[in-house]
Amino acid sequence: MTYGLAILALSYVLSQFFRAFLAVLTTPLGDELGIGPDVLATASGYWFLVFAAMQIPVGWALDTLGPRRTAGWLFLAGGGGGAVLFALAQAPLHIHLAMGLIGMGCAPVLMASFYIFAREFDGAKFATLAALMIGIGTIGNLISSYPLALAVETIGWRNAMWGLAGLSSLVALGVLATVRDPAKITDNPGGSFLDVLRIPALWLLFPIMFVNYTPVAAIRGMWISPYLRDVFDMPLTQVGLGILVMSLAMIVGTLTYGPLDRLLGTRKWVVVGGNGMTLALLFVLIWQVDGGAWTSVALMAGIGFFGATFPVIIAHARSFVPPHLVGRGVTLMNLFGIGGVGVMQFASSKIYGITSGPNTTTPYIAIFSFFAAALLAGVLIYALSRDSRD
Repeated sequence: MTYGLAILALSYVLSQFFRAFLAVLTTPLGDELGIGPDVLATASGYWFLVFAAMQIPVGWALDTLGPRRTAGWLFLAGGGGGAVLFALAQAPLHIHLAMGLIGMGCAPVLMASFYIFAREFDGAKFATLAALMIGIGTIGNLISSYPLALAVETIGWRNAMWGLAGLSSLVALGVLATVRDPAKITDNPGGSFLDVLRIPALWLLFPIMFVNYTPVAAIRGMWISPYLRDVFDMPLTQVGLGILVMSLAMIVGTLTYGPLDRLLGTRKWVVVGGNGMTLALLFVLIWQVDGGAWTSVALMAGIGFFGATFPVIIAHARSFVPPHLVGRGVTLMNLFGIGGVGVMQFASSKIYGITSGPNTTTPYIAIFSFFAAALLAGVLIYALSRDSRD
């Protein structure tokens, strides 16, 4: 199982890379294909929405087929195949299709790991293991920042994508070769996503799951690059360095959150506190939107650190789900988390188009304010939820 989890972690590194790499490609894709930030935000939205939509079949497949075939075959077809299509792209439609296909391929890799953690390990350690996996995966954010910017300048974005297509295919084959499925539940009473939806405790968790990841994923995955370029006129390599700083903060934040529920004896208030800090930093970023390039990078790094509550919310939800529904339970929560980012990215694309003009700060004030309002609503609802401990 150790080798299989290591390969799943590598596949998740690539998944994190693919959800964030468009930020670095904003300039070269604009120069070669005439694609603007609003089009790329829509492409990013397709990744997240397809990823989210796939959680329904992925949840069924994890509970019936197991994580090995579910993650291996989908990542081979979507991750490898989507990267090939991206490398061949000649128009915005090709970019949209490629991002949707890559989203399909990336959809099962983290949930396959979570499924194994939930079935094979002590429930009290779930948040720590989930945070460790996400922390390792966030290395993909690092690779998709400054290193990718250097690669694009050295070999071009198309050659970089061909290399990623080959690597993704090799990793997918590694998943098929090394991952071992947990033993089947012999007394499985059956069930469906409707059974998960009938768990009352989850309903107050769905809203925070829908919005908590948006400020981190949308800013890091898309808006940080055009923001630093438009407002501060940063060159590509410095933008890549700024993205690297935020990515490092996300890794540290994820690993910090991992054991907090056990150390503090609460999941709910860890999530409330972390998202409260994220809100505070968003408000400062809006207030100081043109206050200095590296001040803004520091604020976005803080958002990346404090906004990394995803694994704690998943652990909170998992504690209410019976073992035979674990696959469907974690993937349903992931549907809300990733789907929320997709919806918000589509909305932020429209906001950018409506507010763009001679004042370069106006679109970003509007986008960051939109993220803050959504997060505030989610936190207020979540504050009414029931805490859980294992």
